[in-house]
Amino acid sequence: AGVPTIAKPATVTSYLAEAVAREMVASALLPAGTFQFICGGAGDLLDHLTMQDSVAFTGSASTALMLRGSKRILENSVRFNTEADSLNYSMLGPDAEPGTAEFDLFVKEVAKEMTVKAGQKCTAIRRTFVPESMTDAVIEALKKRLAGVKVGDPSRDDVRMGPLAGKGQVTEVERSVERLRGATELVYGGGRDSMQLVGADAERGAFFPTTLLYNDAPFQRNEPHDVEAFGPVNTVMPYRTLDEAIELAKLGKGSLVGSLFTASDTTARTVALGTAAYHGRLMIVNRHSAKESTGHGSPLPHLVHGGPGRAGGGEEMGGVRGVLHYMQRTAIQGSPTTVAAVTREWSKGASERHDRVHPFRKYFEELEIGETLLTHRRTVTESDIVAFAGISGDFFYAHMDDVAARESLFEKRVAHGYFVLAAAAGLFVDPAPGPVLANYGLEGLRFVKPVYIGDTIRVRLTCKQKTEKEDREGQVPQGVVHWDVEVTNQDGDPVAVYTILTLVRQKRGAHLPSSPNLLAAAMAAEAPAEVTPAERMARTEPGDAPVRVS
Repeated sequence: AGVPTIAKPATVTSYLAEAVAREMVASALLPAGTFQFICGGAGDLLDHLTMQDSVAFTGSASTALMLRGSKRILENSVRFNTEADSLNYSMLGPDAEPGTAEFDLFVKEVAKEMTVKAGQKCTAIRRTFVPESMTDAVIEALKKRLAGVKVGDPSRDDVRMGPLAGKGQVTEVERSVERLRGATELVYGGGRDSMQLVGADAERGAFFPTTLLYNDAPFQRNEPHDVEAFGPVNTVMPYRTLDEAIELAKLGKGSLVGSLFTASDTTARTVALGTAAYHGRLMIVNRHSAKESTGHGSPLPHLVHGGPGRAGGGEEMGGVRGVLHYMQRTAIQGSPTTVAAVTREWSKGASERHDRVHPFRKYFEELEIGETLLTHRRTVTESDIVAFAGISGDFFYAHMDDVAARESLFEKRVAHGYFVLAAAAGLFVDPAPGPVLANYGLEGLRFVKPVYIGDTIRVRLTCKQKTEKEDREGQVPQGVVHWDVEVTNQDGDPVAVYTILTLVRQKRGAHLPSSPNLLAAAMAAEAPAEVTPAERMARTEPGDAPVRVS
């Protein structure tokens, strides 16, 4: 979004953060001044915030509340994005009994989330929900797995868990565990004195043992739903029905992530619909997805990261949404022509420009937004339909069977939709070699009215949008042109509407050859990646987001 950033790390993690910041600056990937790093106190930094600024904070809910209440943030309605406490859950489905792949995957994931980074992850599993009948089996399996985790010097190959961030963090985790112990039973772990370290000194290091707790009355004893021990600590809780499990998940009052291990898609749907409103991300795992799953605690860049309620109510990442969070969405009102001039994107009703030169004979720089070609006409015959059926292999009754077509919603035979597209291309394409390098794709296709035998069609082709592509070595300078296409019948009624994309050579590259290899390289680069954030913002509807399933 082009927004300069000032980053300030937490005190205990500032050494590592400073090393990373130095690498970022040394890379020269960012323009000078766009990234600044402050260690130590922030001074009066927040006093200089304006309405054009934004603040993103990761930390405790209490600190987030204090910062959110800053005078300048309140006065100027400064956007404040928070990632705070999160009592994330993992649930074992009723079908995932001991001996199933899902049971084993669940135990492995819970243990991993307790020990990776010594449990110091905002996405780590804090609450573990299991069917009441499987409680003992889950606890025993977790104890066995945790017993094999060696704690100590993380530089050693045989060590699986290192220390906490600092001794102050050890004190914080001990305090939280003490509160949890008032409502739970310790089933694995113990005091720091009981730890057996590998290649490390317990007195000098900030080590904390893996600690597994059990709460046999999760609806009466709420501490596990209220207290986050930011370390290798987890509480197992039983449920009797799936409805109970869903209610337990909600008691976290908003979390970053929840996970479910089940082979039942019915269970998956029930839990997802029941808990999604309280979580920023849900991960559903079974034996089929496990190999490709990145894990409960690993956000993916194309998925949103953040959570409602206790988790802070913030959101980041999510593909291009991660950029849009730092931009202002503004509605533009005006005539279609004026709006097109402001946004540089033509829309229906805006003025058109007509030229004797076919638009496919023009270089990228020469094309103007709103430039329109109105083609000659073509009458669709029965022979066209029969020939297209033979070529395509599409003998659908509405095209080929008089009797069945009369009884259909069309009432008589109709032309293939894809024949209409092909015929439209024949009307607007200029066949001779020229600046147009390739047809790049088609978007937003709708067949809005049938085309019957004897109908006459024509095409209105309008330059809708232009996106210049970044130059790449060995590639012809070019851009992507979006063309609005409207196919109409003899009555002027639209029968098909869509947008086609073409790769168009820039004039400064007119002397370069269009070899097959260069053209293939050009088409391999996805056009959406070249669209600017501002253009994406103008076209994105609320709630639009890329979706990836792992």
